[in-house]
Amino acid sequence: MPRIKAITTGSIPSFLDVILNFAESDKSSSLEHQDTWLAQLKARQGGQLVLYGDDTWLKLFPQTFSRAEGTSSFFVSDFTEVDYNVTRNVPAELENNDWNGMVLHYLGLDHIGHKSGPNSPYMVPKQAEMDGVVSNIYHALETKGHLQDTILVLCGDHGMNDAGNHGGSSEGETSPALVFISPKLSLISEGVDCPMTRPAGNFDYYEKVEQSDIAPTLAGLLGFPIPKNNLGIYIPSLLRLWAAGVFDEIRWNPCYLLVLMVLVTDDRKRIAEQNAQQFFGLVNETFPGLSFGGHLSSNTCSGATDNGMRLACLWSRVRDSNKDDARLGEDIQSSALGTFLKHTQNVMSSSASNYSAGKLYGGIAVATLLGLLSFGISSPVLLKENDVRPWALSMTVVYGLLMFASSAVEEEHQYWYFLASAWFLRLGLKHYVESSSAGAPAADCYRTRRRRDLWSAILAVTPLTSMRVIRAWNQTGQKHAGQPDIARGLLSNHIYILWAFVCVIYFALPGKMRYKSLGQIGRTASLVYATVLCAVGFVFKVAFTTADAPELLEGLPIPQILASVDLTRLARALFLGMLLICAAGSFSGQRRARYTTSNADNVTQDKRWWLQTDHGNRTAQIRPLHGVLTLFLMTQSRVTNIPLFALFELQMQAVASMNLSVDEVSLTSLILQYASFFAFGGSNAISSIDLSNGYNGVSGYNVAVVGALTFCSNWAGPIWWTFASMLLLAECRHDGCSRYKYFYHLSTCFVANGVLFVMLACTALRTHLFIWTVFSPKYLYMVAWSLGLHLLLNTFVVLLFTWREIS
Repeated sequence: MPRIKAITTGSIPSFLDVILNFAESDKSSSLEHQDTWLAQLKARQGGQLVLYGDDTWLKLFPQTFSRAEGTSSFFVSDFTEVDYNVTRNVPAELENNDWNGMVLHYLGLDHIGHKSGPNSPYMVPKQAEMDGVVSNIYHALETKGHLQDTILVLCGDHGMNDAGNHGGSSEGETSPALVFISPKLSLISEGVDCPMTRPAGNFDYYEKVEQSDIAPTLAGLLGFPIPKNNLGIYIPSLLRLWAAGVFDEIRWNPCYLLVLMVLVTDDRKRIAEQNAQQFFGLVNETFPGLSFGGHLSSNTCSGATDNGMRLACLWSRVRDSNKDDARLGEDIQSSALGTFLKHTQNVMSSSASNYSAGKLYGGIAVATLLGLLSFGISSPVLLKENDVRPWALSMTVVYGLLMFASSAVEEEHQYWYFLASAWFLRLGLKHYVESSSAGAPAADCYRTRRRRDLWSAILAVTPLTSMRVIRAWNQTGQKHAGQPDIARGLLSNHIYILWAFVCVIYFALPGKMRYKSLGQIGRTASLVYATVLCAVGFVFKVAFTTADAPELLEGLPIPQILASVDLTRLARALFLGMLLICAAGSFSGQRRARYTTSNADNVTQDKRWWLQTDHGNRTAQIRPLHGVLTLFLMTQSRVTNIPLFALFELQMQAVASMNLSVDEVSLTSLILQYASFFAFGGSNAISSIDLSNGYNGVSGYNVAVVGALTFCSNWAGPIWWTFASMLLLAECRHDGCSRYKYFYHLSTCFVANGVLFVMLACTALRTHLFIWTVFSPKYLYMVAWSLGLHLLLNTFVVLLFTWREIS
């Protein structure tokens, strides 16, 4: 959506447009009443417009198209039908002569890039298909009389990086193609090699222009005014069309002519001056305190440092050059007019956002107050003398400082992977040393010590080894995005291994979901029910993969009936089954609470099982719920990420066996929450948000439900570790009632200060080149971390389960 705005209006889209791009129900971003080349074409006599392709155009331009057939851009697994629905309408439209403009927005290449990256084997056949579409349209331009004055503009609204994402600042993402195609352009074409040898720069093929330059160029070519808010410049190479006599028959409407000082006779100069006059209106509104009417001396201009004054000086030069009635040479870019246009574009593009300094500093003041408040409340707990304190403090400070470096924000996963590995190394060495120094029974001492040392070594190595595998699961960030990894390399190319892992995980999960407090019959029944529920979850995942990523099932004996399964109803049945097993857990907990309170005097007299202080009761009830949560998160995750849950379980069991303190368990949980987010393929780029599982069980768009499901899908790892920390802390006996306090205070203090550092970075670097592509998305992610994960999970869930102990 933001790029379509730039193409049609010539303006610079706001960061809010990027956010609203995910909201299908949003109507506030409509361009129906804005000045665009679509509106100009529609205003002409017989101005009908037609659209086939991405339905984003219908949301941006309601009531604009006379004929339209939109296709959804969110179902990225469709490589074929989404383009066929466009192409099948083209031949008939090329025979019609009742339209002024036709928009064809193909999505197949974009979907292939998102699913498999730009080097996908599906990419070349799809490009050949697009070549055929362009060839057929060009043939129609050559042979059909009513299309002889038609120009075909072939362009991409964005590029993509090596991982298939876009929305960032890498060269691949910001270098889409642009080609103007018409038989008349042969008069000015000097001929170029095509295909050409790949240049030294990745995308330096022919000529580079700004995306916003499309709007004024179309205005000049088609003979209507430049859109009011345009910040683009007419593409200089196309000015040669007037010198070649292509537009000799054009008679401009006098009300459209914008003459500066003298009557202009050169059409090329007239087009450039029309562009400059439109820029002048924007500059006048942006810098109202400056005078752009009089002559400015060279002495005044030589010392100009303010952007507004420099533009005023350049405008004065344009006026002076017109007083001499000098004709424009071939190189418009080197003239005073060209210099003014380019400099104005740069200045106005960088100042497209008006910052309210008062609100920025007010927000920082509030964040500072909250950070100090959280630290003041938490300091008695966090600053007590222990081995964890230096790690926690240094982790928070270093994390905050990294927020001021764009590369560190883009590659934040490296920080958490390094920190997790270093922390696991420290825990492993400590556990091994403590186990080796412990005494052994006198009898069979040597054999016992060897067995114990071997087990200690395994425990020490297991978290480190699993962390090394986890960090290689999904390549993320910017520098190494798209490089070979386990999810998209090994498992995607060896699908039998992938599905073997998935089957084992799904059918081992019922053992964790079984309730042991329901008696023999109850335990058996809960195991059978959990097995059936996991089987339904497995069937849903296979059916979903059949629709979403069929390449991951090629060659497997999958029943054809799965292709016709109603995924919405199946997901609803699965979610309902999870709610029922949670309700059974509540009944089981209450029953156990009633039994223990009547047979043990030292157990808290409270029938709410989640408030029980008996460790065995608490763990017995939380573990099945954690199993249900695991099934839900597996449902919300890509199939290639499901084996990660087995690695998480392995890490959790190793940590539980190390007999760690509450402080160590709390810091471990916090580190793994962030590390697991990136392990699932997450990053600080908007483009890495996974929407594929946001509609599970949803038949229509609902912002609350889809938002919650999308959050669970993208934060599956952190959510899993939030509940895993409950299990680990429930088994900690050393510190009595204070065992949850450290985790609660540590996470609160870290998040509060993290938000403060990110806000400081965004404010200090608000004029940075990457403010909208790196720092602003990081701020949004930090909001999601603080509100979604911490406030709703790390705080609410901990309070729900442990209110008595924290209070």
